Amino acid sequence: PGTFRAGAQAAAEAVVVDAAGWGAGDRRRPELADALQSAVVRRRRVRLTYRGRDRSAAERLVDPWGLVDKDDVWYLVAGTPAGQRTFRLDRVVAAVVTDEPAERPADLRLAEVWEQVVAEMEGRRSTVAATVLVPARLLPVLRRVLGRHCTGDEPAEDGRVRVRVAAHTARSVAEQLAGFGGAVEVVEPPEVRAELARLGAELVERHSS
Repeated sequence: PGTFRAGAQAAAEAVVVDAAGWGAGDRRRPELADALQSAVVRRRRVRLTYRGRDRSAAERLVDPWGLVDKDDVWYLVAGTPAGQRTFRLDRVVAAVVTDEPAERPADLRLAEVWEQVVAEMEGRRSTVAATVLVPARLLPVLRRVLGRHCTGDEPAEDGRVRVRVAAHTARSVAEQLAGFGGAVEVVEPPEVRAELARLGAELVERHSS
């Protein structure tokens, strides 16, 4: 309404969102997002041609519930005959907005739905955990790099901090810790220690001259 338009415009102009990190290129919203957002607002079903992980494409008729931009990767949360599903926009080959009305749960809260999606996905990516000793001064850095995959802060006897680091494979845990060099020590499991040793040997062989 005109009564609130000036205030809304002032609020919109009060904040600039620059999603690109320093030294990174601009993050651009996919063109497909506009059409899907319109379908969400208008509550119209969408016929997606979607490419799965095996690279094969299949057509699906979905009820679009909302869009999510997570770290420059866009997702469509939608209802399907098989239940709630999440689709990556970069795997959508084609999308046709139909005239069929879309169904949307009356009590749907997109933010809450997405939290559940994230929790499920993070759980799948945290099947291997390692106990790590790290100097207290590096703990904030480790947490900033690993996010929710770094938990705990139990003090160790030598002044370091004992934390839990997780990923989907032992190799992945080792790769994330390798950048900290000798500042971190993996206590267990042996599989992660072995992967770190293997990475170290590969680096020595590649760069020694």
